[in-house]
Amino acid sequence: MTTAKDTPSVRTEENDGIFVITIDRPEARNAIDGATARALAAAVDRLESRDDLRVGIISGAGGVFSAGMDLKAFAAGDTPIIEGRGFAGITRAQIKTPLIAAVEGYALGGGTEMALACDMIVAARNATFGQTEVHYGIVPPEGGMVRLPEHIPRNIALELLLTGEQLPAERAERFGLVNYLTEPGQALKRALELATSIARNAPLAVAAVKRVVNERRAFSDQDAFVEQDRIVAPVLASHDAQEGAHAFAERRSPHWQGR
Repeated sequence: MTTAKDTPSVRTEENDGIFVITIDRPEARNAIDGATARALAAAVDRLESRDDLRVGIISGAGGVFSAGMDLKAFAAGDTPIIEGRGFAGITRAQIKTPLIAAVEGYALGGGTEMALACDMIVAARNATFGQTEVHYGIVPPEGGMVRLPEHIPRNIALELLLTGEQLPAERAERFGLVNYLTEPGQALKRALELATSIARNAPLAVAAVKRVVNERRAFSDQDAFVEQDRIVAPVLASHDAQEGAHAFAERRSPHWQGR
């Protein structure tokens, strides 16, 4: 595994097609300021630009995922919002690579919205989510109001959004927000295992699955099948589709080429 200290607030690691992005501001509970947002956006750009990187993971250093916006920096005029990409350069970005949030400790405000922007969430049992914005006279515009009701029952989402109360990871898992619960300190390890299960699969097929699932909401049932077939046709005609069938018949591991 190769490790890079990309900026003072973000570091990355890569191994076997998995790219781990770690927010490294434990002294600020990994709150996001402008520099950190730009560094996260750059890390995601690297993930998206390389065909050999199949899955991304976002985590936080020091036993905390992220406390959200760095309010001190924001008060000084420093914004963590990147135009066209949203909070931390992630919440409104169109990311084609599967992305997993590995959550330890607090994921509050923008921290929850970052996790919601990922495709899957692995969380330690002592992790806590929360859209606490109403306590401060504001709302969560970077995915909290849009995505939370898509992940958990509408009435529960409204309860959390309207009260600003925090959501323990064990309750979040019962509602389906969290894919896997782990013991404290083990979220990244389990996220890596999940990422490995994804990364071993055919990259064209993985990309098509994520695209169809993400775009499904924009279409009626009939239109969704038409759009799905358009996206999937190149996958079914690909070299990897033939390779998968041959590998199965020959009882060997497939050798994906991404074409």
